[in-house]
Amino acid sequence: MGSSIHPTAIVHPQARIGEGSTIGAYSVIEAEVTIGERANIASHVVIHSHTHIGSGANISSFAVLGGAPQHTRYKGEPTTLEIGNDVVIRESVTCNRGTEFGHGKTVIKDRVMLMAYCHVAHDCVVGSDVIMANSVQLAGHVEVGDFVGIGGVSAVTQFCRVGAHSFLGGGSLLRKDLPPYVIGKGNEFEVQAINLVGLERRGFSPESLKRLRKVFKIFYLQNLTVSQAIEKIVVEVGREPEVDFFLKFLDGSKNGILR
Repeated sequence: MGSSIHPTAIVHPQARIGEGSTIGAYSVIEAEVTIGERANIASHVVIHSHTHIGSGANISSFAVLGGAPQHTRYKGEPTTLEIGNDVVIRESVTCNRGTEFGHGKTVIKDRVMLMAYCHVAHDCVVGSDVIMANSVQLAGHVEVGDFVGIGGVSAVTQFCRVGAHSFLGGGSLLRKDLPPYVIGKGNEFEVQAINLVGLERRGFSPESLKRLRKVFKIFYLQNLTVSQAIEKIVVEVGREPEVDFFLKFLDGSKNGILR
């Protein structure tokens, strides 16, 4: 099938473009860029060196991918941006490469959708099946778990983690780690409940949901310390996989947990 490159696009000879991909008018693809099969790169897109994009990507106009980290300690070291398969990146999204003092790479996994004006800073890891609505901003070193939804005009401060299957309402600000499976919102973020609708859609069993509701009640509603809550969860709920995943997230926190 080959690839289709508009005559006005600038594609470096050392860039690799996959079969069936298209590059739109006035787009710039620098050296050492890899784009997989069946990708659709619209007009006026800039993809900087050391950016690797999987198959089936759909990238809209004015996106800038793989730019240098916005960090005063970065001095031009060779770092990367890695984007997975079937990712949708809408207008004016920016994603920066990693740093040597971080992961050395920024990672956006499969089937992610970044709506217009989102920003993914250096050394972030965005899990699979994440949806970030318009103007969501991730600071450096943020980790977002699989199947997370983030409402528009929200922000996550540096080094924070967002647990898998959680949901943030629009206009939220995270300054601490948000555990998996929960929903919440607000500039002064408030955790509200288990994300029952999202978990049901992803096939969690009624038994799992019952356990997670009990975990939520113990951890958020009984005025216990974190260590007391963990001990009570283990005794009263057990260590089923979904509960163990929640507890391991708590154990890995370095920024504190939103409660």
